[in-house]
Amino acid sequence: MIVIDSLVDFFQETRKHTEKLCEPLEIEDYVVQPIVDVSPPKWHLGHTTWFFEEFILKPYAKNYTIFSEDFSFVFNSYYETVGKRVIRSDRGNLSRPSVEQVYEYRNYVTRAVQSFFEENQNETLLALLEIGIHHEQQHQELLLTDIKYILGNNPLLPAYSDTVETHQNEIQEQQWVPIKDGVYEIGHNSNDFCYDNELGRHKVYLQPYQISNKLVTNEEYIEFISAGGYTKFDLWHAEGWDWVNQNGISAPLYWHKIDNQWHHYTLKGLQQITMNTPVTHISYYEAFAFAQWKGCRLPTEFEWETAQKHFPWGQRWEWTESAYLPYPNYKKADGALGEYNGKFMVNQKVLRGGSVATPERHTRPTYRNFFQTNLRWQFTGLRLAQ
Repeated sequence: MIVIDSLVDFFQETRKHTEKLCEPLEIEDYVVQPIVDVSPPKWHLGHTTWFFEEFILKPYAKNYTIFSEDFSFVFNSYYETVGKRVIRSDRGNLSRPSVEQVYEYRNYVTRAVQSFFEENQNETLLALLEIGIHHEQQHQELLLTDIKYILGNNPLLPAYSDTVETHQNEIQEQQWVPIKDGVYEIGHNSNDFCYDNELGRHKVYLQPYQISNKLVTNEEYIEFISAGGYTKFDLWHAEGWDWVNQNGISAPLYWHKIDNQWHHYTLKGLQQITMNTPVTHISYYEAFAFAQWKGCRLPTEFEWETAQKHFPWGQRWEWTESAYLPYPNYKKADGALGEYNGKFMVNQKVLRGGSVATPERHTRPTYRNFFQTNLRWQFTGLRLAQ
């Protein structure tokens, strides 16, 4: 049973937090799109607003007046069911609508949603509100990592904030957590919110394995670099080796060697690397190669979920060795919301755990994130298994 008062409060908190994330930005920062995977902050503000307008207000709110007929075209992301949209790579060309207009749009829709739920409280509508909230929380994480990419590729390397902390030490001593072989249950199993890709709880058989209680740190990764890890083809998948050579990759994203010392761009600006913080902004290719170099491997997502209660997690999205595939008896929702996860179940790897950019109340042991193997602008890291 979804409780209306707490859910509307959650909605209000979520809307405010998205805007708080944008407070440190200059007006020029809102429109920049350095690469196709990074969307301008202004677009995130509009898209998360469009979601509530498109899926709740337009179909269900009587006499609702659309804020702008153009905004569905501008702020639709990938929903073929809904209609035409600006292609992803062109989001940075949207100098109009203005940032001011987008904030007006947000306020307009936020007020309309609050008013609507004062009179409408059925389970179907509340479920749509809940998924809209979690959708916006996903974009809060994307917003923060996209802002980092925008500022981290500015030649001046400006700081986003002096107070945000994204690099915390791994303080526990290295241990290998043994897990016995056996049959384990995987997947979401409560009445709390989850995405459809977490459903289809099922049993898997696992061979005995060990998993590290710590994430791989910067110090360990620097040892990999110093040992020539980026120059040894036998550590890499063939596709990963091509990626390294074609793109001149020799370190994680945002790393810079200055006066023979490793530095990295952080949301606080350019800083010297601290050794005991978890390495981040690495691709699956790099995670796999590092594990090969250590004589270990990446855990599967099933091994990770089974073992997660034995170690702290949540600093980095952790690459796994699992392809992003549907669970048994997976059922895709009808209509546009059926496009949310199912159509992306190809050519991607699963990541587990959440990151320092993931909002509170948006992580759980069964959460299945997924990215293509070359991507590394999220706070991605790795945990070893053997």
